[in-house]
Order: sequence, then C-alpha cells, then structure tokens
Amino acid sequence: MVFTVSAQVVGFIGSLCLLLFGMNMLSDGIQKGAGSGLQKLVSKITENRFYSVLTGIGVTALIQSSGATTVMVVSFVNAEILSLEQAIGVIFGANIGTTVTAWIVSFFGFNFSISAAAVPLFGFGYILKYLKKHKIHNFADCFMGFALLFMGLGLLKESLTLGPAVSQIFMIISGFGIFGIILGVLIGAVITALIHSSSAMTAIVLTMAANGTLSWKLSAAIVLGSNIGSTIDAVMSSFRASTNAKRTAAVHVAFNVLGTFLALLVFEPFLSLIDFIVPETPSANITTHIAMLHTVFNLCATLLFIPFVNQIANLVRKFVPDSIKESDSHYHLPAILPYSRISADLYTVQIHAEISKMATKVMEMFDAIGNSFFNPEQADEVNENVSNLENFIDEMNVSITDFLQKCSRLPNANSYDRDNFSRLIHITDSLENLSDETCSLMHTANKYITNKNYDLTDERTKELTDYLELVRVFFEQACTFFTMGISENEKNYSEVIESKIDDTKHCLKKASRKRIENGGDVKKELRYIDMVRKIERAGDCIWTIVQAI
Repeated sequence: MVFTVSAQVVGFIGSLCLLLFGMNMLSDGIQKGAGSGLQKLVSKITENRFYSVLTGIGVTALIQSSGATTVMVVSFVNAEILSLEQAIGVIFGANIGTTVTAWIVSFFGFNFSISAAAVPLFGFGYILKYLKKHKIHNFADCFMGFALLFMGLGLLKESLTLGPAVSQIFMIISGFGIFGIILGVLIGAVITALIHSSSAMTAIVLTMAANGTLSWKLSAAIVLGSNIGSTIDAVMSSFRASTNAKRTAAVHVAFNVLGTFLALLVFEPFLSLIDFIVPETPSANITTHIAMLHTVFNLCATLLFIPFVNQIANLVRKFVPDSIKESDSHYHLPAILPYSRISADLYTVQIHAEISKMATKVMEMFDAIGNSFFNPEQADEVNENVSNLENFIDEMNVSITDFLQKCSRLPNANSYDRDNFSRLIHITDSLENLSDETCSLMHTANKYITNKNYDLTDERTKELTDYLELVRVFFEQACTFFTMGISENEKNYSEVIESKIDDTKHCLKKASRKRIENGGDVKKELRYIDMVRKIERAGDCIWTIVQAI
C-alpha cells in the first residue's frame, strides 16, 4: 500500500515536471520562430488602454505564461519603458491570454489520442532542427514541446487516477458548501504559487475533473484560486525594484484578488452562466466548462476594470507612495534577470533604452568639456564631474554587457538574437571607450584652460571648440541612427564626416608645429596637439559605433 502511494506520488511529480518542461520548450520554440515579432508587438503599446490589453493577450498567448508576461511588464516599468497606466492594460490582457493553455489542454488533451500524436510530433520537430537553411529550424522546439506537453498530460492522467479514499476527501470538501469553495480557492492559490504556473495548475484541475476526482464547483474554485497564485512571479520580481514597479505588481495582485472575490460573491449565477454558454452538462463535458469558466472570468474582470485604468493608477499611487531614498552614485541595471519563459528579443527594447541612457551620459561629458572652454573658472569642478560620469559609464558597461551575455544564453534565443546581442555588446564597449577618451581629453583640457596664459579669444581656443563641436555633432547623429536606424546613404555620409575629422586633425597639428617652429609656447602647443589627437580618437570611437549599428 505504501509502495503504491509512493509510486503514485513520484509518478505525479515526474509527469508534472514533464508537462512543465514541455510548456517551456513550446514557449521557447514559438519565441524563436517569432524572432523580432514579439519586440514589434511590445513596441505598439501606447497610452490607448485597449492596445495595451491586446498586447498582453498576444504576448501571453505566445509565451504561454501570464506570470512571465507580468515579470516582463514589471521589468519594463522599472526601466521606465512603460508607464503604470500602460502596464495595467498589459496585465489585464495577460490574464486573458493565459486562458489559451486551458483550451489547448481541454481540446487536444481529452479529444485526441495523446500517445498517438506525441511521438510523430516529437519526431517531426527533431527533423526540423536540421533544416537550418530555411530558418524553419527555429520552430523545432515548438513541435517537440507540444509532444512533451502531450506526453506529460497523458502521464498526468494516469498518475492522477486516485484511490477512493482520496476521492472521498475531495467529496467531503465539496460538501462544505461555501467554506469548501473558499478552501478550493486557497488550494489553487497555494499550489499555483509553489509551481509558478497557473497553466500547469489548470491542466491538473482539468485532468482530475476528467477523472471524476473533482466536482464542477470545486474545480471552478481551484481555477479561480490559481489566478491569485499566478501573481507570485510579479511580486518576487518587484523586490528591490522602483516604486512604479512595485505599484505594477500591486495592481496585478489586487486585480486578481478582487476579481476572484467578486466571482465568489456571484458564484452560483456565474456557474449557471457557464452552463448556459456550454451546450452540454458539466458531467458530460467538464473540461470545456472549466476552460470556458477560465476565459469568461478573465474577460468579465477585464471588461469591468478597463474603464477605470487611470483611477486604478491614481489609487495605487496613494497606497504605494514614492519612497524617499538617498541618491546613489552607482549604477543599477533596472532589469529583471533573464526569465526563461520570456522571449530574448523583448530584452532588446529594455537594453536599447539603457544604452541610450549611456549615450546621454557621454553627451553630458562632451557638453561639459565644451562649456569649460568658455567658463575656465569652473574647469576644476567640470573635470571632477566628468571623472564621475566616466566611472558611472564604466559601471553601466559592466552591467549591460553581463546582462546581454545572460540574454544570449537564454534557451529561446535564436541566431538572430545572439548576433543582435553581440552587436549591442560591441556598441556598449565602444561607448565606454568613447567615455575614456572624453575623460582623458577633459584632464588635458583642464591643464590647458587653468593655465594663467589661457586666452578665451585665442585662435587656438576657437579651433579646439570648433573641432570638438564637429565630433559632438557626429556623435549626436550616431545616437539618432541607433534609435531610428541607419540607411546606406547615411552610413556613407558618416564616412565622409569621419574622413573630415581625420583631415582636420592633420591640419591642426600641422599649424601647431609651425607655431612651435616660429617660437611659440612649446608646452602649450604640445597640450594643444594632445587634445587634437584625443578629439580625433573620440571620432574614431563614434565611427566604430556607426559601423556596428
């Protein structure tokens, strides 16, 4: 007896793990095949709440996890890519999108021979792995994941054929009336939080209901509870995040808890509505009833709350006030570490924003140096500020590069993603090199400017500031190309600018040597030449960035 129970428990754990692994592989396969499609989907999020909801539905339907979507949303709010209002809409949509899994399990898992479909699907997916010429191999994991999902579901059905004693326990819980329903909600919430997947919890409920272990009412209660448990990922991802990220997680929890509470208030009429929508009785087709309940519940909750997005945002701002923290001079990457169920290219949106911030810091260094020529009394202060900016950019380079390397190792990263991440690492490193050259230039300029013989009206000052402005404008163009993209004509024009920077260096150095030959201040001219050389090297760094874009 003990051996039988132990074997059944081990079998259940193994089949559940296979089911979760299949879901992960299916998600990874879809995302590999989608390529940059998910990134484009996220980019369409606007202040329009309905677009946000549709985005949440689309992304969650693809990656098969509302928890993963909300982690992404919390991460994007933390990085200030999404506003709180936009995030609320995506969260609403994510709850609808997660119901797709219930329909997949209900339709394929109980209306077809799973074992007959799983093996051919896995074989077909395995063959696709070797068709790399047509890029169709990116969908290989999709088919193999479907096959493993079917296998896991089949084993789950066998392992959840519980004995009469266990079935009696669930019957007793069902007989508790409203208290049994509340207990079912708690069971669904706790188990979902433990396995981090409302989709897997729904599959378990569908299987147990199909086996006759769970009643219609108790199944409905557990599914409602799984919506609460699914918020665990968003809550965990908001730890040490910004205040707005914490607000986003709070909205997710409040939305799911309040929606479940309202559903419990009208529990019997709600079930009657599902019975009316689905033609057959619950006993005849309980899996369809459960899938429909999951969908209708999330649709109704979204329709109920979507008109009040702005009010919800204002309310949560009052309950989660801005925290007063001391300013931190060190960089912290506002990104959640790569989550295995999120498409790799979605991180490109966030990293692009961080690299743009890095470029802005470098631009601040350029502006500070340019201004110091006209305000020599502030040169020492500017020199210190530029040094601090350079240290901050070094920290940004380390954090962003490390994050991109983690992203490139994600299981759902395809060859295009890895090439893109490698390109972004190259751009980040070039920006760091540019900051080094700019900081070195400021140290030399500081000695030049603070010299007692420094003359603002001197021709050399105008030559240096004009040359620095030429490079600064070139960098400004490179930043625009990084954000908007670059055409072949623009790249050719950039090459012309780079050549002009090189030619200007030779002209300025030649003029300086002539001044030395004519008895000019050798020390001052050498510093002048050193600055010209460093400005030109900054131009080389910018040209490297343009080539990588």
